[in-house]
Amino acid sequence: MDWLAATFTKYPELAVFLAVGTGYWAGAFKFRGIGLGPVTCSLLAGCLVGYFFKVPVSATAKSILFLLFLFSIGYSVGPKFVAAMKGDGLRWGLLSIAMCLVGLGTAYAMARLLGLDPGFAAGLLSGALTESPALGTAIEAIQSLDLPQEARDRLAANAAVGDAVCYLFGTVGVIVFCSVIAPRLLGLDLQAEAHKVEREMGIDRSKPGVFSAWRPFELRAYRLAADGRAVGKTLGEAEAMVPDARVFIERIRRAGQLVEPRLDTRLQAGDIVVLSGRREVLVEIIGKAGADEIEDREALEVPTASFGVFVTSGRVIGKSLARIASDAEAVRGVFVRGITRGGVSIPVASGTVIERGDVIEITGPEPAVLRVADLVGQVVTPSDATDFVALGLGICAGVLLGAAFVIPVGGLKISIGTSIGTLMAGLLVGYLHSIRPLFGRIPEGALALMSSLGLASFVAMVGLGAGPHFVQGLREAGLGLFFGGMVVTMMPLVAGLYIGRYVLKLNPLLLLGGLAGAQTMTAALAAVQERSGSSVAVLGYSGTVAIGHILLTAWGTVIVKLLS
Repeated sequence: MDWLAATFTKYPELAVFLAVGTGYWAGAFKFRGIGLGPVTCSLLAGCLVGYFFKVPVSATAKSILFLLFLFSIGYSVGPKFVAAMKGDGLRWGLLSIAMCLVGLGTAYAMARLLGLDPGFAAGLLSGALTESPALGTAIEAIQSLDLPQEARDRLAANAAVGDAVCYLFGTVGVIVFCSVIAPRLLGLDLQAEAHKVEREMGIDRSKPGVFSAWRPFELRAYRLAADGRAVGKTLGEAEAMVPDARVFIERIRRAGQLVEPRLDTRLQAGDIVVLSGRREVLVEIIGKAGADEIEDREALEVPTASFGVFVTSGRVIGKSLARIASDAEAVRGVFVRGITRGGVSIPVASGTVIERGDVIEITGPEPAVLRVADLVGQVVTPSDATDFVALGLGICAGVLLGAAFVIPVGGLKISIGTSIGTLMAGLLVGYLHSIRPLFGRIPEGALALMSSLGLASFVAMVGLGAGPHFVQGLREAGLGLFFGGMVVTMMPLVAGLYIGRYVLKLNPLLLLGGLAGAQTMTAALAAVQERSGSSVAVLGYSGTVAIGHILLTAWGTVIVKLLS
């Protein structure tokens, strides 16, 4: 023990990585899909190490890691945060704002009722609302209080205790409410509603293996018979013969020679045409329409491409895939393979509405893919280069903003804090990147490292500092803190359910995803998707999660200021 104590004192980074590694290992364990997660487990592991050993923690290192995390969160949600304040996204934005305000108000009321100090109150809020970043902003606010350092350290330790005590029910409560309680309160059959929404969006699950017309395509070659229905028609007229599917003629071989296809080219008997489209369309319709499939390797060697395209163009933003496809000439020859929104895959269907910042994977002949990519936005080419100018100067500007920007409250002047300033800077850089993709580019891998390691390391350091006070704080908190956390978890969910359904008139299934997003609980979304047998609830989740992350993180600072 003496050797370990000396080692941790000399090499405190060893204790940090021990807590992070142990936290991620323990966080992977789940019981019926429910677990504490790596962040809370890293906090508890840090508390355990800190309880037995005094580990000096660098305040500078802790701040750097947390600021990197906050910038990455702001950067990731920037495009969606702005979109949530426009058009139909406004209703989802209002839902998220309402739930966050109810959560803050309930946490403040419970803190007053239970007589909690600012530290316990901050932990109550961050744990019950399952937003660990709020713990960080709260601790920064605590360290700025005009109190002796020993008192500030004690409040910070209490915040860690409160978060650990309230997080478990915060997780379980959101999952159970969204997937079990809320559907019963609304009298909702999840699977029936999922089928209804999918039908409205154009998703067809009626036949196994049958996919939407927007799915990946293949090429096939056919020889037109003399009595074929397409003979004598122009290429454009022939492509329009299948009204409910997208089929394109990519090449024509006539008299042994490849002919450049144009929309006004008339097809002749004996022509070999290369078609692209859904497999089931080519097999079930084209193959039975007077055309014999043949093998023509030269004609079938059409250079194809599949690119992810970052959406920035007003020509497609706010429009459904069906409406975009109606401009047949502009999007001719390409198909959508997938759509990612805020790092989450969303359903691909004719009714799916495209938003700024979406990444659409399109496939087809290379010239057509490049043409459509220019209309949609910017091709996302694989790159591991990070714009460190935007990253470094963005965080610097955020810290300066947080330190300089002061909000007058009565006779007090309250600064928003460097952490909230950095969060806002990340949001701005992320939004600017969404409209100028070459500006402020940070690869997904770099963002994931900043987010995951930054937060886990920060809370591990918090735990190391809180360790000596953890047991005493737990005794002081008692069961009152746990039950107070239950109230704080449930109140925003109940309020959001009825506000969303009866005031904002949101679809009930998508609303369940929206509730999970407003409390930033991905596991609750997964539970709704599992019980409904559909992924469609992710559309509600993506509409609220951005604002949830921003506001709940800021509440850590707010509740400390309110109670101090």
